[in-house]
Amino acid sequence: MTLASRAPTKFESRVYVALREIPRGRVVTYATLASHLECRSAQAVGQALKRNPLAPEVPCHRVIRTDGSLGGYSGKVRGVRVERKRRILEEEGVPFDEEGRLLDAELLWSWQD
Repeated sequence: MTLASRAPTKFESRVYVALREIPRGRVVTYATLASHLECRSAQAVGQALKRNPLAPEVPCHRVIRTDGSLGGYSGKVRGVRVERKRRILEEEGVPFDEEGRLLDAELLWSWQD
């Protein structure tokens, strides 16, 4: 069974539900998402995002690194896929500098907002 043909795990499903709560034009860090899920591993969140079979309806592109950089997208950390992530976010109103870092920290989402 390939990743594309298997059902999401319970953890992955929890990640995808949380992603749907992030409004358009906002981003969250892997660490904040992990904390919201009461998970100690931002890497586990990243692995769930990499396996997201419902993108872009389940907006995994709205998750960035703690340092404000884009992070990965579709299992890649650079190249065409990450540029696509940047383009999608910029179309949603989330600006990045030339190095790919978030320009407006006010756009960081938290479930305490």
